[in-house]
Amino acid sequence: MFGHTGIIGNLDSLLQLLARVSWVVFTLYATYSFVTVVRNRGLRFALLRLFSFRILVPLVVVVAISLLSAALIFVYPQQAAVIVSLVSPSGVRPQPVRAGLHWIFPFLENEARYPIYWQTYTMSHIATEGAVLGDDSIRARTSDGQEVRLSSSVIFRLDFEHLVSIHIDWQDRYVTDLVRPVIRGVVRSQVSQFTVREVNSNERQDLEIALSRLLRVQFMDKGLIMDQFLLRDINFAKEFATAIEHKQVALEREQQTLYEAQQRRNLAQGEADAIRIKAEAQAKAVELVAEALKVNPDILTYRYIDKLSPNIRAMLVPSGTPLILPTPNLDDAPNLETSKGEKLEPVMQTMSPQLPTSITNP
Repeated sequence: MFGHTGIIGNLDSLLQLLARVSWVVFTLYATYSFVTVVRNRGLRFALLRLFSFRILVPLVVVVAISLLSAALIFVYPQQAAVIVSLVSPSGVRPQPVRAGLHWIFPFLENEARYPIYWQTYTMSHIATEGAVLGDDSIRARTSDGQEVRLSSSVIFRLDFEHLVSIHIDWQDRYVTDLVRPVIRGVVRSQVSQFTVREVNSNERQDLEIALSRLLRVQFMDKGLIMDQFLLRDINFAKEFATAIEHKQVALEREQQTLYEAQQRRNLAQGEADAIRIKAEAQAKAVELVAEALKVNPDILTYRYIDKLSPNIRAMLVPSGTPLILPTPNLDDAPNLETSKGEKLEPVMQTMSPQLPTSITNP
């Protein structure tokens, strides 16, 4: 029964219930006493019985409970109360009351409770997301005449120090008659200062900052404290959205073409660098060979002989070129003897003929 508020939080409710029950019990008791006296002693004695202590004492108790119930109020921690008073010259106490138990003049004063916790008011194009069912987004026109729909949320709370003026000016209509119209008016006014391309670009953050600043000032003047304004979503006209989509596709294709062209340029540059490096290496090698020949010209003859195929058995050489005859293997060489019967060993012979010479192998 008490829930999370505890006994104290429900004390005023208990007193109100007790007062009602007391009046019911007292009425039944007084009626029973009256009917009984009427039957036994007549109407005159029954009327006198109504003013006897048996009736007046319970009546005083019931009235006391009722007065106590009407004089004691409990304000919850997330609330504040404005006391409407018949004994105050302005019809309301100048200061609201905070959470806790408070005394008021019974039957001459009553309280109007207001939440002081943070509240979120949302206007969205999604049917079930906002405070109002259906498409509740804000329709606005940009400076270049394009229509946009903005979904937004604002987080705010009532300023305790201004609760009395809010009660006098708005009562419990402050959300529908103050918060909602102010948001929609400021958003439409500020969006008209931007082009549709600016709204759809990085300048959207500038728009959100400007709206937050303006709304904070507007709310403060009306006794509200704004914590944050959130620009949740922006929807454009169908034609403009289609144009943006086509432009984005074309941009992606252009970027892909530029990427492929850059890849081809990089490949061609790589091949050109390879050819250049190879040519530079060959030129450097030629320079090194030329420097080596200057120091030792016989290197060329050595390289010439080194490159000869081992299968060549005869060759023509120019006059004046040293000639080296290959020496056959000793195992395959023919047995040569002198006239005296002596054996001759095969030797390498070097000749320097004056004319080109033909050497053949028998």
